[in-house]
Amino acid sequence: MQKIESIIIGGGPCGLSAAIEQKKKGIETLVIEKGNVVEAIYNYPTHQTFFSSSDKLSIGDVPFIVEQSKPHRNQALVYYREVVKHHQLNINPFEEVLTVKKMNNRFTITTTKDVYECKFLTVATGYYGQHNTLEVEGADLPKVSHYFKEAHPYFDQNVVIIGGKNSAVDAALELEKAGANVTVIYRGDRYPKAIKPWILPNFESLVNHEKITMEFNANVTQITEDKVVYEKDGNTIEIPNDYVFAMIGYHPDYEFLKSIGIDINTNEFGTAPVYNRETYETNVENCYIAGVIAAGNDANTIFIENGKYHGGLITQSILAKKQTPLES
Repeated sequence: MQKIESIIIGGGPCGLSAAIEQKKKGIETLVIEKGNVVEAIYNYPTHQTFFSSSDKLSIGDVPFIVEQSKPHRNQALVYYREVVKHHQLNINPFEEVLTVKKMNNRFTITTTKDVYECKFLTVATGYYGQHNTLEVEGADLPKVSHYFKEAHPYFDQNVVIIGGKNSAVDAALELEKAGANVTVIYRGDRYPKAIKPWILPNFESLVNHEKITMEFNANVTQITEDKVVYEKDGNTIEIPNDYVFAMIGYHPDYEFLKSIGIDINTNEFGTAPVYNRETYETNVENCYIAGVIAAGNDANTIFIENGKYHGGLITQSILAKKQTPLES
């Protein structure tokens, strides 16, 4: 068993930022990441452009400099790798946490490779790994995906996108460009305000020129091997279909959080873990959360640009609590 003073689960930008802050203050810290650093960003579509500017995505006082106003996915991957090297962070990649147990004021963390003990724990696992459930017949067919990578394989195919927010619009634009026959089915009655303003005019133009079919106030009711069935204005409509992208959002791994003992609140504002908003400490003493998981289901309130500051608040709390280092 390895004994570490502080362990951070998750090597995304917010987890890395927390690790940097803790290292600056002399806290022995290990990051455990089930993929490689910023694995979620790696899994973004290959063409992805960030909503935020590069300076807002920067962490650890390392400048993120690009020529464009908004960086691309590949540029972010390079940047965060360089941040890890610059700060010489202690990271165990490709190691998945299986269980976390607390006993005698210490956390025992069992992974696919080892067992660790720590006094302070920060969970920064994000939400991209858990997609929301599509509750319709046929949702589990192999042709249905909740993640879009690139458009080329779908040339001359009939593709349905379920959803109307940024991920859906981004995918529709790329698919249309690659020659797919695209239908977007969205339950809302208009475009969401959160859509990136620099892509909406292009999308609307394609819809107006019948290059993309946009269906508002529509709900998918069935998916089969060769068609999608949806309801709109009291009518049932069937269209031929080869592939479906259900871009209906993502959520934190609540089961994992609950297994640690973290309470989850569900109310009119949504579902989210319980934590102190000044320290980010959960109801489990010495266990913190960082990044978008603090927002629960409302992922539009916490991003890299504000979640990166959680690490500083967590570090302040740890320093206030810290009396003697964990015995090695």
